[in-house]
Amino acid sequence: MVDKHLVLRKIAELEQYLIQIREFSDISISEYSNDWKIQRIAERTLQIMIETCLDIAAHIISDEKYRTPENYADMFRILGENKILSRSLLISLEKMAKFRNYVVHHYDKIDPDIVVSILHKNLEDFEKFNVSITRYLKDRQQDSKSECVIHE
Repeated sequence: MVDKHLVLRKIAELEQYLIQIREFSDISISEYSNDWKIQRIAERTLQIMIETCLDIAAHIISDEKYRTPENYADMFRILGENKILSRSLLISLEKMAKFRNYVVHHYDKIDPDIVVSILHKNLEDFEKFNVSITRYLKDRQQDSKSECVIHE
């Protein structure tokens, strides 16, 4: 059974990171490129946000006994296969997982255009992820209540 409290704690962490990263949501490519501190904060915070989503996905996949993911992007595909994520959100999060891998393994070659684009256009995807996971938790709670009534 999915540990609702753990998942909700992770969602709360993600919401806090969103508040923090929004400070940089209107930054220009020039501002980003010319300030190593902004680069570090933006890249690392995005990495942590993506990893938080992956933690939530891994927990759900394990507890629901879904198929074993092949890689990080596949974790989001599995949530999509099981109707937890919409197709459009799934596509965006797959790209985020690939971005996370790039930040971790090719940190010296990160394209400022990609980071700034995420800051401008994709922060809402994290909000959508939270909404999708919260909806999933509510649906699971309803299902377990229904099962209790049927078995009584």
